[in-house]
Amino acid sequence: MPTDPICPLCLRPIPPDVPQSQHHLIPKLKGGKGGPTILVHHICHKEIHATLSEAELARDYASTDALRAHPRLAKFFAWVAKRPPDFMSRVPKRKRS
Repeated sequence: MPTDPICPLCLRPIPPDVPQSQHHLIPKLKGGKGGPTILVHHICHKEIHATLSEAELARDYASTDALRAHPRLAKFFAWVAKRPPDFMSRVPKRKRS
């Protein structure tokens, strides 16, 4: 029996019936079209884009490790990791500092 993929950000399984997204490690608008992507929970993907601009993603956060190391994202991923894989919540609009 195949196992569900694991979100590389919150480390929870991604069941087939749970909203999921392909995140371009380098945003398409910054030259990442056709580049590497990671499969993540939709809620994790929304949090990335609520936190970081396309330029910041391309310049400083083009890897899973860099995303997990960002202070706000690390706090979010630790929080959501305690939720069930199908947990969904509204993600607030951009909170960039």
